[in-house]
Amino acid sequence: MKKLNKKLLIGTGVAFSLLFSPFSQAFAEEPTTGERKQVDNVAHRGAAGYAPENTIASFGLAVDMKADYIEIDVQRSKDGELVVIHDTTVDRTTDGKGKVGDLTLEQLRSLDAGSWKGEEFAGEPIPTFEEILDRYHGKVGILIELKAPELYPGIEEQVAEALSERNLDKPQNEKIILQSFNFDSMKKMDELLPHVPVGVLTSNRALTTKAALKEISTYAEWFNPSYGIVTEDVVNEVHSQGMQIGSWTVRSQEAADFLFDMKVDAIITDYPDYVDPRNE
Repeated sequence: MKKLNKKLLIGTGVAFSLLFSPFSQAFAEEPTTGERKQVDNVAHRGAAGYAPENTIASFGLAVDMKADYIEIDVQRSKDGELVVIHDTTVDRTTDGKGKVGDLTLEQLRSLDAGSWKGEEFAGEPIPTFEEILDRYHGKVGILIELKAPELYPGIEEQVAEALSERNLDKPQNEKIILQSFNFDSMKKMDELLPHVPVGVLTSNRALTTKAALKEISTYAEWFNPSYGIVTEDVVNEVHSQGMQIGSWTVRSQEAADFLFDMKVDAIITDYPDYVDPRNE
């Protein structure tokens, strides 16, 4: 019953938002724009095509580009603090070396996470999870990916606590979504935060069968596949199981246009301007 109530609340919110949307008249007058307004524009690690991923520079640019959500990756430092970084090592996106979980927060914060993308971003630090929540909740949706949660036992409880402290665990706050490639982690998040939508990430075509999607729908509201395995049949089956579908990672206009044609619910992209016609 819990899942039904959760989906009903989310669905009701969507219905009301569409009913009173200023774009509702545009659906009839400008079909292309109207269609695109119904697709959530999710800035992958921020506007990562233009600024260093998972930094304030990238998230701020995504907000400026009118993204509906920013997508962030959450891991944990050696001393137990939640930080926002994609790779399980700092080697690619900072001037440091080593595993995220082997470095303290102070060590992580001292790294330059911007220069690799351009000198204008020199000195951008690795943000903390709580910093991102405090800065952006209420301004933009936040799609929170638990990155390799199997490396950080108890991280689900920490994430749940940080959200609950900010009253972001309530059904009216629908612009918080949790996701992971680790399905067991998402089952745990669903138990900890029954009113917060959760999603599963995959590039495995075997998980797009009716049986697989039916099982996933027992705890998840979102099925988020790589766009290489998206078909009309997959989208229809996801919808028939009462879930929404968000696909990743769009790095070309052609990929964005393909996903529009497939009628997905969200497009996860490094380039928010490929999704939102207001940036054209």
